[in-house]
Amino acid sequence: MATLGRFFQPPKGHFFLFGPRGTGKSTWLGLEYPDALRIDLLSPETLRAYLARPERLRQIVAAHPRQRVIIIDEVQRVPALLDVVHQQIEAEGRSRRFVLTGSSARKLKRAGVNLLAGRAVRTALHPFLAAELGAAFHLDRALGHGMVPLVWDAPEPDRTLQSYLSLYIREEVQAEGLVRDLAGFSRFIEAISFSHASPLNLANVARECEVSRKTAEGYLSVLEDLLLAFQVPAFTRRAQRQIQVHPKFFWFDTGIYRSARPAGPLDRPEEIGGPALEGLVAQHLRAWIDYSDARCTLHYWRTRSGTEVDFVIYGRDGFWAIEVKNASRVQTADLRGLRAFGDDYPSAHLALVYRGSERQVSEGVTCIPAAEFLSGIRPGRPLPV
Repeated sequence: MATLGRFFQPPKGHFFLFGPRGTGKSTWLGLEYPDALRIDLLSPETLRAYLARPERLRQIVAAHPRQRVIIIDEVQRVPALLDVVHQQIEAEGRSRRFVLTGSSARKLKRAGVNLLAGRAVRTALHPFLAAELGAAFHLDRALGHGMVPLVWDAPEPDRTLQSYLSLYIREEVQAEGLVRDLAGFSRFIEAISFSHASPLNLANVARECEVSRKTAEGYLSVLEDLLLAFQVPAFTRRAQRQIQVHPKFFWFDTGIYRSARPAGPLDRPEEIGGPALEGLVAQHLRAWIDYSDARCTLHYWRTRSGTEVDFVIYGRDGFWAIEVKNASRVQTADLRGLRAFGDDYPSAHLALVYRGSERQVSEGVTCIPAAEFLSGIRPGRPLPV
């Protein structure tokens, strides 16, 4: 896996580091804390030992008095370990530093774990950002294979993508018994892939995959707990029009979206390319908010009449409205949603991200080439609008 510098900055104290598999958590930790005491719960032998006796952690820590950082990989596999970690933090304060990684929050939530009662900060590691890759970033490659480090570095990225969701279904969903009907869950993954970058109508998805709405809600919860998907809520603050309230659904990475979505001769390229580009922008904006510790949140805006802006970033650190178009030229119709949003919210910065090559200003909207926009997103700096 690539050892490029990542923008993620760790907190000074204890912290959880969540992220889907393949995002580089173990690689980053190995570089950041090369001398740490490491407990890898992906190892079957280690997993069995701590499932049988979680309190064994106290003995292991006591046997390594000079190692100040203790890393527990995939802590969700043994939730009872958090009780022992909590006791160790209470006993030793800041003399030891615990770093706990996880690729799922499912078992922690179901076990009623309180995530150490706020004594450890919750953080996330995202797929690569374009600026992390620098000159190695290529927009077409990112749109085709996504930006998960495991896939980006793979000698055969197509095969790695094809096996990614299968790995999750086999090692997380099936092994942990998260769903009873694997066939229904697999149909759900296909059905909901068509909702990527769109307002989510879960009743329609449930009908498509032939399960009840309640079952579909449970499947969606599994995807979110496994950190494979997220939702973007509608922006309704001081709304002057009737607003769509269904959240938008996104896979966490555009390559995973392409892997999940069935495609064939009857599918037009724009039916996949447009959502793929919007998803790529979404994952960058989400990472920028997390890594910057920005005091703002990600939304979208859509009126009942269909006027839409793909992303609204709102908070104390800024107010942006961003439309994404998978086209090489800017048409007047492409600006309609942004102009309407600007009429309602004059203080917002308006931008259109498109597949062209020239930065321009049209009707008060800054139009930015997608590669330039993505490469300019850097934590701690304003968005390159």
